[in-house]
Amino acid sequence: MSERDDEEREFDLTWADGAEHKEPSARARMLAARWKENPPGPVPFRADPDHVGSGRRSSWASTAVVLGSVAAVIVLLGYINFRAPY
Repeated sequence: MSERDDEEREFDLTWADGAEHKEPSARARMLAARWKENPPGPVPFRADPDHVGSGRRSSWASTAVVLGSVAAVIVLLGYINFRAPY
């Protein structure tokens, strides 16, 4: 094929956007069929604030764990350097 044929066959997006009927995607068709039988319940825009902090450690405890870990690594590295023969 020549380069001229390729240019003529190039897909024109403005022509496609101007189409009267646009077919929905496969996912949209699947969800429409599923929701026809079992419609989804209402979903709040944001979750309730009581659920945000449940099961989480307080900030001071997290800080203590991080600082303790850093201190342990520093002590361990110092001990390794102290015991290393020169």
